Amino acid sequence: MKKIAALTMVRNDDFYLRKWVEYYGAQLGPENLYIYYDGLDQVPGDFCEGTNTFVVEKIGTQLVAAEKGRLTFLSGKAADLLAGGYDLVIGVDADEFVVVDPALGISLREYLSRTKVRNSLSALGLDFGQKLGEEPDITEGKPFLQQRHYARICTRYTKPSILAKPLRWGSGFHRIKGHNFHIAKDLYLLHFGYFDMKRLQDRFADKDRIAQGWGKHMKKRSATIMMVSRLKARCFEPWVKFARICQTLCRPPYALNKPAMFEMRLIVRIPERFSSIV
Repeated sequence: MKKIAALTMVRNDDFYLRKWVEYYGAQLGPENLYIYYDGLDQVPGDFCEGTNTFVVEKIGTQLVAAEKGRLTFLSGKAADLLAGGYDLVIGVDADEFVVVDPALGISLREYLSRTKVRNSLSALGLDFGQKLGEEPDITEGKPFLQQRHYARICTRYTKPSILAKPLRWGSGFHRIKGHNFHIAKDLYLLHFGYFDMKRLQDRFADKDRIAQGWGKHMKKRSATIMMVSRLKARCFEPWVKFARICQTLCRPPYALNKPAMFEMRLIVRIPERFSSIV
């Protein structure tokens, strides 16, 4: 079995980090999780016990500069882990979960141990929203996927999150500088950052994020909730298969190492077999 680490950086995000530790700890072992709190004013949660948790100097004060600095920092930490004996490093935000299709009946570690990764590996991105009028506010202590059933197949979250070599992630883990990507079969990146309207509205009140310039970005992200609420949900299996092919073959002209899908708005209903994963 391969030795696999997962790393992330957070600031004022314990709601998601708690779930992140729970999920990746079960899949990889808490001793293989590396968490960096952005800012010396941050206090790690007790749920981080058993992981490798560090509080570091705050990286930047404005969104673009901070994001660039954050990914430079995390790329360096991933390189250190690979040099220190890890076979793979998973880099994701605290609201992102790389999962294997439950139909395979194997863990994330088992899947990645069986998969050859030359440079990096991407999972197909699914951006979850809240279907207003059908799905109530999110409740802590209950699996996310028992409360949210719809997602947009989204190129933005088809990220090269898994590294086998010391490489440099672009902002948001969205690409690898100077390298192409490979989308793995039966592997998904589930993004839950904008899956609840109330939580999204509460984020507007976070003065720290607003000061960094996140206000416009967060308003844009509510679009996923609107799409999930208004557009017809399609059958999961044929459309994720189509999306993998499309995103593998298509590229935006401004970034040839990112996937494209013609700006299609594809909403799918997630199969019941996923309901207990996250």
